[in-house]
Amino acid sequence: MLKKQEKPKETVLITGAAQRVGLYCAKKLVAAGYHVVITCRRPRSEWEAGPLEGIEVMLANFSTEQGISSFIRNLQAREQPLRAIIHNASTWIDDDLVDGPAFQQLCMVHMQAPYMINMAHASLFAAGGPADIIHITDHDALNGADDHIAYLATKAGLENLTRSFAMRLAPSVKVNSIAPALIMFNDGDSEALRAKLLARSRLGLEPGPEVVYQAVQYVMNNPYITGTCLDLNGGGTLKFA
Repeated sequence: MLKKQEKPKETVLITGAAQRVGLYCAKKLVAAGYHVVITCRRPRSEWEAGPLEGIEVMLANFSTEQGISSFIRNLQAREQPLRAIIHNASTWIDDDLVDGPAFQQLCMVHMQAPYMINMAHASLFAAGGPADIIHITDHDALNGADDHIAYLATKAGLENLTRSFAMRLAPSVKVNSIAPALIMFNDGDSEALRAKLLARSRLGLEPGPEVVYQAVQYVMNNPYITGTCLDLNGGGTLKFA
């Protein structure tokens, strides 16, 4: 008796997913039955001892136009259509260190790379199938802040790309954003800083990366949402008495 041919796994691309929230979502998507491609600038030594099961790693440099173009060509050469693209790649530069080249790097990673990859959508997604593009932005980019100005400005640009691409690519591709506030503390964060960050929201908790994965699942599974931002802020926009 012939065995029933297994349906090939759908592929999800997550940029900048070598650690923290991006890597968590990649592993969860693998557990949900997807093949996941992640990008990073360099291999991680810990992967030699514990390989990333079900995750394909592609090296990419999104800080230059040449690096972005090279990545797109390599992605197209795989000839495996994508189910979703999650633009998670991000870079952080403190305002005190931002000069012309540094600001340009922020623009390249947060705006130009997603723009160029999205513009190549026709060669990346399967014709007629469900398709999603998800931009991971930042809650503070929705209104601005008096610190991290350069970083937030370029994340706000990514928010704007969400609406524009949603209009351009409908109805074949849904385009949405997820704008996290506090998700995970960094190892070196002081108790004072942690308390300050927790006080910014009504719920007052460090939710962990699962809430971002839940948002990704919601967007991918809902056929009637595009051009929308899921603002994961824990009630941070609610006024305190």
